[in-house]
Amino acid sequence: MSGSTRVSSLISPPVVSVSLGPWARAWRRFKRNRLGYWSLLIFMVLVVLSLLAEVISNDRPLLVRYQGEFYLPILKDYPEKTFGGDFETTTDYLDPFIRERLSRNGNWALFAPNSYGAKTLNYFAKAPNPSGPSRDNWLGTDDRGRDLLAQLIYGFRVSVLFALALTFFGTVLGMVTGAIQGFFGGKTDLAFQRFIEIWGAMPELYLLIIFSAVFAPSLALLLVLLSLFGWMGLSDYVRAEFLRNRQLDYVRAARSLGVSNWHIITRHLLPNSLTPVVTFLPFRMSGAILALTSLDFLGLGVPPGTPSLGELLSQGKNNIDAWWISLFTFAVLVLTLLLLTFMGDALRDALDPRKAES
Repeated sequence: MSGSTRVSSLISPPVVSVSLGPWARAWRRFKRNRLGYWSLLIFMVLVVLSLLAEVISNDRPLLVRYQGEFYLPILKDYPEKTFGGDFETTTDYLDPFIRERLSRNGNWALFAPNSYGAKTLNYFAKAPNPSGPSRDNWLGTDDRGRDLLAQLIYGFRVSVLFALALTFFGTVLGMVTGAIQGFFGGKTDLAFQRFIEIWGAMPELYLLIIFSAVFAPSLALLLVLLSLFGWMGLSDYVRAEFLRNRQLDYVRAARSLGVSNWHIITRHLLPNSLTPVVTFLPFRMSGAILALTSLDFLGLGVPPGTPSLGELLSQGKNNIDAWWISLFTFAVLVLTLLLLTFMGDALRDALDPRKAES
């Protein structure tokens, strides 16, 4: 070996090859799918904006400076007398008199970009309700005089949070039941399969109608009822993965070493059976959003007064001339479902074992 070669070998660091794990490789494949990746980014931005709905769309100012003092109406109720009014009731910041008081003599109020909340009724509107898009109401109003843009922002948040909760509980139930069936097999598997067949034959819509007549409508009631029926589809996939993986050599070796069933399930089988669970998450979310929207459309969903995409679609059906209600609500619903579908397709391709790593 020459002197220059020895010097270069000392200076140049050794080349270390880093082997990525299966989930890291799947994430790289997911990012290469530009449609799915950008759908994920757009969806996350929309979710974050909806979580900040009170800052984006609110009939209360974010900050008020009146006669040298600062107030936070977004966090606290102030009586009208605080700002020079005559009553002890909570201040209506859309009242022209209050707005005039907050805009003179050095006073000012910082309003949200859209100065209407989820339940705000515009009593000072110049056009009858429902009114079309205007300078005051950018997307128009519904038949109750509520701002449509505020309804869509808050309704989107309700739908997404409900879908996340329903997906979480349905996924947990599906994973638990599928894991028990697939791991133990035999009579346990047969008993669960017969139960699933009977439970799946229950008329879900009729049960929802009965319970909505007996109990007061609420998101919690809907979440419980839909969770009781939403786990069966995923359970079959998890069961199939466990039935296949429990015959592999590493599971047999763990059993021969006396490892407990709980340890085998949680440490060995479950991590290797998560592919169908992760793949179906976006599709389960889209199904949950559609279920809530359909029930709201039929009047069996959220309590009255709660922002809802299904209720807006029902208003659009009842007010054919108010085209803006149906158009903008349908656009929000279609965009949400398209983003989730693109994400699901990209996730399915990323987790496909037949996809080769480039």
